[in-house]
Amino acid sequence: MKILVVHQYYLFPGKPGGSRFNEMCRLWAAMGHDVAVVAGTIDYATGETPERYRRRWVVREKDGPVTVYRCHVPPTYRRSYAGRMWAFFGFTLSALTAVFRAPRAEVVIATSPPLVAVFPAWAAARLRRAKWVFEIRDLWPESAITTGVISRGGALARLLFAIERWACRSADKINVLTPAFRDDLVRRGLAPAEKIVFIPNGADVELFQPAPRDNAVRRELGWGERFVVLYAGAHGRANAVGQLIDAAELLRDRADILIATVGDGPELPSLREAAARRGLANIVFYGAKAKEQMPDFVNACDAGAAVLQNNPTFRTVYPNKVFDYMACARPTLLAIDGVARALVVDEAKAGVFVEPENAASIAAGIRTLADDADLRARLGRNGLEWVRANATRDALAARYAEALKALVS
Repeated sequence: MKILVVHQYYLFPGKPGGSRFNEMCRLWAAMGHDVAVVAGTIDYATGETPERYRRRWVVREKDGPVTVYRCHVPPTYRRSYAGRMWAFFGFTLSALTAVFRAPRAEVVIATSPPLVAVFPAWAAARLRRAKWVFEIRDLWPESAITTGVISRGGALARLLFAIERWACRSADKINVLTPAFRDDLVRRGLAPAEKIVFIPNGADVELFQPAPRDNAVRRELGWGERFVVLYAGAHGRANAVGQLIDAAELLRDRADILIATVGDGPELPSLREAAARRGLANIVFYGAKAKEQMPDFVNACDAGAAVLQNNPTFRTVYPNKVFDYMACARPTLLAIDGVARALVVDEAKAGVFVEPENAASIAAGIRTLADDADLRARLGRNGLEWVRANATRDALAARYAEALKALVS
């Protein structure tokens, strides 16, 4: 089967971030499928464009067995939200060029956000008489509205809602990453239930495996015997990592507890300034780390944190990082309600729920985990068992491939 993926955020090899499609494409290629990807040229961990892509419109290269077409993205991506919109538009134009250069595909996948990825995917499918799949990783534009990026009644929101409706009706199949997304599409009449498949995120259990807590990362960072809560992920407006600073302030009396974050994003400089301004030594921001380093960071911690804004839209999402925590047998401190709570706390029994953006609740949850080693061990074992039974990337890639084969045939 010949597969073309349009994914602006497809990672550079070894870079940190959401690697769902890097792993999916690698696994599909290992199954014998021909896989190509149309991706952006910005390193989203740093916001910079590597020198080899500057002043170039489309660059063809190989990522192992996968052919990647790196397409120009305007450098305005991290300057402002208006700059980000312009960057999305620029990628749409360069990606439209790339899909005409890419080899013929039998099925094309557009993964959103950004929502505009649907245009080059639709064009490629029509050009090659292929089927196309609209994958929804986040509900756009609803999440942009509820996080305050755009206004609900504005012209941009109306345009994005129109694109969402068109994409749902035009696509041959829709894949959603959570069951709540499926329910939302059906409720709004955007697609019938039989048109939607549910293939979620999962864990790379070959990379993320349980290992001793006392490793090189813990020793190099001087964590000693402190109880460490690790947040690994983006530092953007939607993530509301500032709630961890508020919790750290309430934990000043616990010298044995440290909150650590790994990752990058537009809010990182202001978060560091806020922690320094308050004189907090019990929260440290380590910035972005390479993908291959992350298992050691997760194994070095005592609990993994997953946080988002206290926002109704985020009741529909699964954060990627919880699967990595569970794969390393680490309990999750979950400040996200909705389907994530149902999965991590109720079904997998692998974490402790705390109220999002409630510093007192978050601090209390950290104290509970810090003071109960038996609870931590039990939650960690439960998470590991659940991931291995339900969410390995190999199994999910096989399910996705079967859905694509059925669509093509």
